[in-house]
Amino acid sequence: MFAALSSVMGLSVGVAKVSTTLYALELGADEALLGLISGSQSVGVLLMSIPIGLLVDHLGPSRLFVLGSLVAGSLYMALPAVPSPVFLLACTTAISFFMPMRFVSLSTVFMQQLETVGEAKAGWYRGTHMVGMFLLGPMLAAGLTKALGFSGTYRLIGVSFLITVLMSPIVFGRYTARSSPRGALRLSGVRSDLALLAQDVELRSVCLIEFAAQSINSFFMFFIIPIGVAVADLTPAEASGLLAWQGVTFIFALFSLGGLVGRVGHERVYLASLVLVPSALLLLGLSRDLTPLRAGGLLLGLGLGVLQIANLTRIARIGARAGRGKVAGLQALVGPSGGLFGSTVGGLMGRSLGLQSMFLLLSVFFGVLLAVARRTPSAAGVSPTPAEPAAAE
Repeated sequence: MFAALSSVMGLSVGVAKVSTTLYALELGADEALLGLISGSQSVGVLLMSIPIGLLVDHLGPSRLFVLGSLVAGSLYMALPAVPSPVFLLACTTAISFFMPMRFVSLSTVFMQQLETVGEAKAGWYRGTHMVGMFLLGPMLAAGLTKALGFSGTYRLIGVSFLITVLMSPIVFGRYTARSSPRGALRLSGVRSDLALLAQDVELRSVCLIEFAAQSINSFFMFFIIPIGVAVADLTPAEASGLLAWQGVTFIFALFSLGGLVGRVGHERVYLASLVLVPSALLLLGLSRDLTPLRAGGLLLGLGLGVLQIANLTRIARIGARAGRGKVAGLQALVGPSGGLFGSTVGGLMGRSLGLQSMFLLLSVFFGVLLAVARRTPSAAGVSPTPAEPAAAE
């Protein structure tokens, strides 16, 4: 049921993102408004992730998930009421403030459930979400908007949010709140959570790796198509296929390699990623033909996939000792921040250095970062033995 809930959430967000872009174009939004509408979907996520993490530890994830789903779903249904790009911008910004209630809450439950189901399934949560968000959702969006119109599509998105509310009691009913006493809920808790990054060496290491991985993935997704068209003379369809090749190997790693990561340990996984990811970036930065670009995408998806599994297991362990809601909030802040950094700063630097050359710079940056971060020991010293898989339900 957890995988089903994550899949529905990813699917609805994938449809919503593409539909919003198509709707903005339909409304005649210019380049500036398109950029603002795209960025507005991250504003609330960046501002609210840590406060929502605090609320999860105090109120529990279930109520926050239901509230966020109901409000965000209602806003999606109301979005086509005023056919204006400015109104679309206002609605997408408002929705972004309630989305962390959904995924921070679900991440908190995932951290606890990972202790039961075992590390072999560490990538399933992210994998099921990505299948819906990056593969099925975008494919469905164009067909839905053509068949139902934008009003019908947004109503369907709102209904999907209601479906997740109906599914949530089964998933969140398994969550057990921490037995330790909680302090009073204050805004100073946000500063305390940010200070945790400075105090907790392992958490800082994991968050740096997450930030770098999301930056690289975001840069690849935003710019590989124009790079392929300009550098390798690919058709738009061939260049778009590079995204699919990278996405398939990324998702394959998340679903299939969790057991391997658990057996070989985080140290060796980081060492493998230290080879795979920079090698992929070098291929992408030096290649001028379809085949090596495709190979670079495949290697990048595989390297980032196994790295994601290792990070998720470490984050779950840190959450068990430092507070799952708190750590889930920090994770929800770091990931989108890295994605925003990769697409904006990478694009700005790419204007001066050349977009393809950015892959070479990222290769050096990521290699140095991972080489340093992999030396950071876990708080437990030796990695504990993965939990035995739970019996099939």
